[in-house]
Amino acid sequence: MAAQGQEEALDSTSAQTANGDTASAPAYPQIGFSISRYVHHVVKATLYSTKANFLLVFIPLSIVGAAHEWNPALIFGLSFFAMFPLAELLSWSTEQLSASTGQVIGGLLMAAFGNAVEMIVGITALKQQEFRIVQSSMVGSILSGTLLILGSCLFVAGSKEKEVKFNLDLTGIMSSLMIVASASLVIPSASYFADQRSTILNIKLGHEGPYILTLSHIAAIILLLFYCLYLFFQLKTHAEIFAAGSDDEPEGPPELDPWAAGIVLILSTVGVSVCSDSLIDSVDGSVQQLGVSRAFIGLILVPIVGNAGEFVAAVNQAKKKNIDFALGLIVGSTLQIALFVTPFLVMMGWIIGKPMSLRFDTFQTVVLAMSVIVVSCLARDGRSNWFEGFLLLGTYFIIAIAFFVHPDIVETASS
Repeated sequence: MAAQGQEEALDSTSAQTANGDTASAPAYPQIGFSISRYVHHVVKATLYSTKANFLLVFIPLSIVGAAHEWNPALIFGLSFFAMFPLAELLSWSTEQLSASTGQVIGGLLMAAFGNAVEMIVGITALKQQEFRIVQSSMVGSILSGTLLILGSCLFVAGSKEKEVKFNLDLTGIMSSLMIVASASLVIPSASYFADQRSTILNIKLGHEGPYILTLSHIAAIILLLFYCLYLFFQLKTHAEIFAAGSDDEPEGPPELDPWAAGIVLILSTVGVSVCSDSLIDSVDGSVQQLGVSRAFIGLILVPIVGNAGEFVAAVNQAKKKNIDFALGLIVGSTLQIALFVTPFLVMMGWIIGKPMSLRFDTFQTVVLAMSVIVVSCLARDGRSNWFEGFLLLGTYFIIAIAFFVHPDIVETASS
């Protein structure tokens, strides 16, 4: 009788799934819940988690292409498209895992894996000493969040109502932290180019001045301290500011239990690591064949992969007139890049003996400072409209075109 009752309960759950009234299966395997049906549920939930999963076919093609040394531009394209579903799965599995934990643990998980794609690509490029790609991808992720995604949200929300109002406290925090972070990133570059004699000598020798690396390491430590305090501020002392925009967002039970979510997270992380290796390995040949600069690849193409899921989620919330929730997504991701991922990569370079610094290209430094100033000016009063969103989008596309035509500056020991 007990077994019959378990069978009836399982059939009832499956029937509810077909009607779309409840989750597709129990979040946790119950007694009598067969292993094969549990695996089927996990695979089905994973494959149907995002529409980008139809691009999963590019993963084996990317691996095979890299193994057989296909055309570099082709390998770059295959790896680029393979990263989209992997990034989506990584983000989705992180959300599933964090939903099964408490608020603090979940927040820390989201903080650790929220920009895992940029971090993995950055570490891969760092090991291969592609410092310009690392630096431009960090700047590009910040520009993508503050100009492209925010501009799209304001444009979409403003097209549905005359004036868009949002959480002034949230935008004030974002503006303040972004100004401080951009200043910390700009100062090493300004110090480097202010000393003209050292600049000319270091360019001829093909390396940074020792004081630039020291300054970068100190600034990275301070930025990481800022990020720890920001997490404490966000999750503990002023959590109501960041939770205000998500009150109306319905949250159902997680589709995966912690074990299944953890396995999907590990597999997607490994996939991102493998495809990022192929992506970075094919950069040299792609630059020569396609005629684009490394700065354009790092500043525009890499952030497209990392921020695709965030872009879709934020714009969808803007369509629902839930602009505060969209701003929360943008603020969290952008500040994580500026305060955690960038200094983390500097510290990682220090640990493994790679001279990774915060000395950005002059053009990147100016663009970063300018974008932060533009966003702060437009968001300072807590109100906006579709035209201001269009201004942010226009600024982003002008920057993209500028880096597309901007030539590479290659610094080598023989130059």
